[in-house]
Amino acid sequence: MSSPRKVILAYSGGLDTSVILRWLIETYGCEVVAFTADLGQGEELIPVREKALKTGASKVYVEDLREEFVRDFVFPMLRANALYEGSYLLGTSIARPLIAKRQVEIARAEGADAVAHGATGKGNDQVRFELTYSALAPDLRIIAPWREWELRSRSALLDFAERHGIPVPVTAGAPYSTDRNLFHCSYEGGVLEDPCIEPDEKMFLLSVSPEAAPDAPTYVEIEFERGDPVGVDGRRLTPVPLLERLNRVGGENGIGRVDLVENRYVGMKSRGVYETPGGTLLHAARRALESITLDRELTHLRDALVPRFAEMIYYGYWFSPEREALQAFMDSAQRDVTGTVRLKLYKGNATVAGRKSPRSLYRPDFATFEEDQVYHQKDAEGFIRLNALRLKIRALRDQSF
Repeated sequence: MSSPRKVILAYSGGLDTSVILRWLIETYGCEVVAFTADLGQGEELIPVREKALKTGASKVYVEDLREEFVRDFVFPMLRANALYEGSYLLGTSIARPLIAKRQVEIARAEGADAVAHGATGKGNDQVRFELTYSALAPDLRIIAPWREWELRSRSALLDFAERHGIPVPVTAGAPYSTDRNLFHCSYEGGVLEDPCIEPDEKMFLLSVSPEAAPDAPTYVEIEFERGDPVGVDGRRLTPVPLLERLNRVGGENGIGRVDLVENRYVGMKSRGVYETPGGTLLHAARRALESITLDRELTHLRDALVPRFAEMIYYGYWFSPEREALQAFMDSAQRDVTGTVRLKLYKGNATVAGRKSPRSLYRPDFATFEEDQVYHQKDAEGFIRLNALRLKIRALRDQSF
């Protein structure tokens, strides 16, 4: 196979992609264009452009994709209440299809014939990137250096970076990997590979420990329209400021930390530590609002499909016909999820303090334990008899033996 002419590299400025940028140039003699998606990494992005150019990139794209990220990826995922293995809010997983999508668009604009990423051959991200490339641009060549080169460890990458004068934020003394965006921050590898070791408190970036959170509770109100959050504490907000505000208040109260040993798509177990303060609040608030706005059978059917939907995102099938079809169902189920939820935040916990909706199915005149004129309690007698009939027949059969 001939060498690529121009490669669009998904570039973060971290250890892996910094080494990869130089390695691509030396291995293939090709032009490398670095692309960095601003998904809310903050100060991490300040040195990216200069660093990429010094490392050999012919051109650098640093693009603010935060609005698209929250509006078109995070919010649709949250409308489905997606949780992977009951705990993980999929903050890293949902970012990859957007990065790969924009990478393909830049490849088209630049006339590139290849795309590259920094995901390892052991992880999930390689699948997420490459499934998106294949779905959107099957003609582009995919280069995955971790599956090609002889640099088999973090220490080997550090040695390569030192030889080539590439500064990196990771040191041999603190080798765990960090991935941050507007929705969450994740930590894995290095000292965290022992699932019995408690994470160092100094590691966390988005939240205080529950012990250090305020001694008095904080209340926050979140307003929803058709399943999407649209306001906080009576103030209408667009997606990015809304999530930033919830991240701040959630983080200040120690909300959103998860320490999870998860099942990777490639077949092994892996430990990940996550911070998702705003997303945790949105998940709790939406569930509370759904409790008064969604029909019972619709709720149960939706909940039965949530694990499958979460798997699609975790495995990398965002741009797949099954995810798009299931998304249509999830969005339809959210049509009546409009209203306001009040949460009480205290020492790492978010509990529901109230919920209201103009689309509520909750009827006090039906649910009351006091005397009412709308529900005839004797009607329950026939209902119970009919539903017990099959159980009685089974019992009578077994008694005859």
